[in-house]
Amino acid sequence: MSVCFPSPDLSGRARSRTKLRLQPAAPSGRGTGFPPVRGCFSCSWRYRYYQNVCAQSYSFAWWDWTRWEREIDWMALSGINLAPAFAGQEAVWQRVYRNLGLNQSEIDKYFTGPAFLAWNRMGNLRRWAGPLPPAWHFKQLYLQYRIVERMRSLGMTTVLPAFAGHVPQGILRVFPRVNATRLGHWSHFDCTYSCTYLLDPEDPMFQVIGTLFLKELIKEFGTDHVYSADTFNEMTPLSSDPAYLSRVSNAVFRSMTGADPKALWLMQGWLFQHQPDFWQPAQVRALLHGVPLGRMIVLDLFAESKPVYQWTESFYGQPFIWCMLHNFGGNHGLFGTVEAINHGPFAARRFPNSTMVGTGLVPEGIEQNDMVYELMNELGWRQEPLDLPSWVTRYAERRYGAPNAAAADAWHLLLRSVYNCTGVCVNHNRSPLVRRPSLRMDTELWYNASDVYEAWRLLLSAGAELGSSSAFLYDLVDVTRQAAQQLVSDYYLSIRQAFQSHALPELLTAGGVLVYDLLPELDSLLSSHSLFLLGRWLESARAAATSDREAEQYELNARNQVTLWGPSGNILDYANKQLGGLVLDYYAVRWSLFVSVLVESLNSGRPFHQDQFNQAVFQVERGFIYNKKRYPAVPAGDTMEISRKLFLKYYPSALRRSLAGPA
Repeated sequence: MSVCFPSPDLSGRARSRTKLRLQPAAPSGRGTGFPPVRGCFSCSWRYRYYQNVCAQSYSFAWWDWTRWEREIDWMALSGINLAPAFAGQEAVWQRVYRNLGLNQSEIDKYFTGPAFLAWNRMGNLRRWAGPLPPAWHFKQLYLQYRIVERMRSLGMTTVLPAFAGHVPQGILRVFPRVNATRLGHWSHFDCTYSCTYLLDPEDPMFQVIGTLFLKELIKEFGTDHVYSADTFNEMTPLSSDPAYLSRVSNAVFRSMTGADPKALWLMQGWLFQHQPDFWQPAQVRALLHGVPLGRMIVLDLFAESKPVYQWTESFYGQPFIWCMLHNFGGNHGLFGTVEAINHGPFAARRFPNSTMVGTGLVPEGIEQNDMVYELMNELGWRQEPLDLPSWVTRYAERRYGAPNAAAADAWHLLLRSVYNCTGVCVNHNRSPLVRRPSLRMDTELWYNASDVYEAWRLLLSAGAELGSSSAFLYDLVDVTRQAAQQLVSDYYLSIRQAFQSHALPELLTAGGVLVYDLLPELDSLLSSHSLFLLGRWLESARAAATSDREAEQYELNARNQVTLWGPSGNILDYANKQLGGLVLDYYAVRWSLFVSVLVESLNSGRPFHQDQFNQAVFQVERGFIYNKKRYPAVPAGDTMEISRKLFLKYYPSALRRSLAGPA
């Protein structure tokens, strides 16, 4: 089979069309047991990996086949040759559990709702926002058939899920002598929705369940011999004894080889940097060495900021993939660590006795910061770091379909500012805009705010020439949104200073502008573009349903994930988004209440109590989830005009403030 790919743009000229034959490459390197390389040509590394397990919920939860097909085609065009195919696994698990003797009620109490399945699969959550309707299983099986067929037809190696050791409580009823222990709670959830059971690695049922599941999965979808399992994702193991940890990983691997003797385990390395106090060298080595060398690949998940390979002697001999995580929760917000990305993979390859076998893109959520992902993709074709200023000039021209000096200058400003965070950088948007208001909010930036304001001006000036480009209009919304996010921080600081100075007129002025002008204007801007619509997210959830009851459940899943993330704000605003409808009816309403409470405090002379405000604002947050308002899934308004209106209103004073620095 052959397929046409665009060749990598190495010269800045228009891309040529190169016919590439997708044939398995001969095995090479240290990878005993590695599957053949497929679908990657002239690459610097064996594997180009894509997807984060969390993106299955933050981005892919409601996708239909049309959307999946577009993503898989983009993967192929980008040279991705290794990626998970996780859809439909709950249907297979349900079949396995029923065969083992569990009843439907016990299964329903285990699976979460669709928007939270990523954490059910890793043993973090159970029950929350569930159960899964029967129709969900049928539709996901259908998707998985098409996903794996499409990926394999384009030369990609699919990664299938395997058994990590977590089981429903019903297993203890059916097998009362089974040796299973409850793990601790996860994040801010109590045992109502977390504390899953983990089988002892030496219990015979570990192999029975793991092998049975994988055999069923392979019978259903075939296999490329690569499997994913994460036993201790953000959860502390029951023992730090290296022997115990080695037994656990060995049990997981044996349950894979019991179904597929050629099995290769692909494991996230997130746990090592997430809990470094627990995962000391002895513990890391034990877990990794429970699997024969070369039969595991570790994803160094956050390598651009917190690489693990450096302090584990290249994962103690196990192959690893250098990954760029970049995004948490699918948050909006311009961000990048371009220097770390540009140099990191090459430094890892030069590391003494390096076992690096590829590069990976592993954002928790997609559809944001396209430039960073295009940069990372291009590095997979390179032998050395890029000249970033030259590259971003060519990037702007390719993206908009024509050269434009103002647009190129705007991208140079963004490259040196928002996209050049250095040191340990975490792209988790903590702007006051998308956080529950308080008097102790973080407004610090890693860049010069004036660079974003100037990039905004330059992009607007390029609108006459580039306004017909859909990519340009998206970027104009995104840069304007970033400028507005900065403005929200400025007004928050004015509100806080006015309150602390007991200056009621100034508090009313700053609060009034924020609540009654800036946030509504931002909402209008976002509502003018299809990729920034709350309605698009909610309607895709409803479209996945086969009944009104399912539609209501799925919409509640979708609303909860981007707001409270749990029944009581357990992971509040972790998956915050800046979407038309969400800004006006969620964030702006919270800010309105906050300003009102501060004004009342000054008027009455009673102190402001954050705990009391939190109780009141929780009712607002929860009310949004259940308000049943339908939001448009089609954009409205002229993006250029709305951006220009915001610019004329706010740019002059914003630029003065940013140049003057903090008060």
